Amino acid sequence: MDLILKYFPDLLPSQLSRYEILLQALPLLNEKVNVISRKDIASLEERHILHSLSIAKKFSFDSDTRVIDVGTGGGFPGIPLAIMFPETPFTLVDSIGKKIRLVEELCGILDLKNVTPVNQRMESLNIKADFVVSRAVTAFPKLHQWTHKLIRPGPSRPMPNGLISLKGGDLNEELKSYKNRVKQFPLSEWFEESFFYAKMIVYLKK
Repeated sequence: MDLILKYFPDLLPSQLSRYEILLQALPLLNEKVNVISRKDIASLEERHILHSLSIAKKFSFDSDTRVIDVGTGGGFPGIPLAIMFPETPFTLVDSIGKKIRLVEELCGILDLKNVTPVNQRMESLNIKADFVVSRAVTAFPKLHQWTHKLIRPGPSRPMPNGLISLKGGDLNEELKSYKNRVKQFPLSEWFEESFFYAKMIVYLKK
């Protein structure tokens, strides 16, 4: 919990407890389902939970905001964000049944009432949200193509409704067709660990 507390020192006891439970429960569940590589599971707090929570450094979700996490895998970034924003309804979507069953089990263990797991392909979803979030799912143009219809126009606010994607590496080629329409926020602005040096939030407003 040291890293989470380092960057989010004002968490409520209920949030801290859920992050602690997540750190304990996911490695055990992962032995059965293997949604996270065994190499990465040792860095669960940094590479999965804190990475997911980077979105909370730039975006804030309230009870009137609906969020869809597409290609959620083992529940990232959706579950850490649902703990951070307990009044916000989250829909976690994955096309692979065993991954969604793990998410369902985790939500039960964590007693997360604001998460709805859905076993479906993102391109066939027929629901609307204010934000779609994702982490390392597919190339940004394809992600945008599959999800833009899910995002409803929203009220004017500091960060309007849109697509939020956690990406890494050189994104010039991937994003060149968007020119100045996308905004990139380097995670190194907030986190000093080397893992975050080449990591970005890529945001495209509706």
